[in-house]
Amino acid sequence: MHQPIKTPCVKVCVVDGQSGSCLGCGRTLGEIAQWARFSDEQRDGVMALLPARIEALKASGKLG
Repeated sequence: MHQPIKTPCVKVCVVDGQSGSCLGCGRTLGEIAQWARFSDEQRDGVMALLPARIEALKASGKLG
């Protein structure tokens, strides 16, 4: 039985042109495009980076 793919997607798909990161989840366009092909370990690695990316977007004033 297949498990659903773990994803940080929050259905707010807006990419910041300067950083290239999604303002909803923090992933880059490349990461989003490859997400289904990533291994669980690759997804976990990207997900570990997302809180810092979101904080950087907040610090830059791109997020409230």
